[in-house]
Amino acid sequence: MFMKINEIRELSKIDIATKIEEVKKEIFELKFKQATRQNIKTHLFKANKRFLAQLLTIEHNYKNLK
Repeated sequence: MFMKINEIRELSKIDIATKIEEVKKEIFELKFKQATRQNIKTHLFKANKRFLAQLLTIEHNYKNLK
């Protein structure tokens, strides 16, 4: 599910952007499930936020290379 930082660096800019959208959507769905009192795995919040931060950092580094 989650990738290592070296694997993220090997992705193209488009792949990183799509991964960012997927993770944001997953975080939203977790928040929605939590708000409607459905059973969720709470550790996924931290894991998804960390993964999102890694993706955004790599994306930011790509933008600064220009």
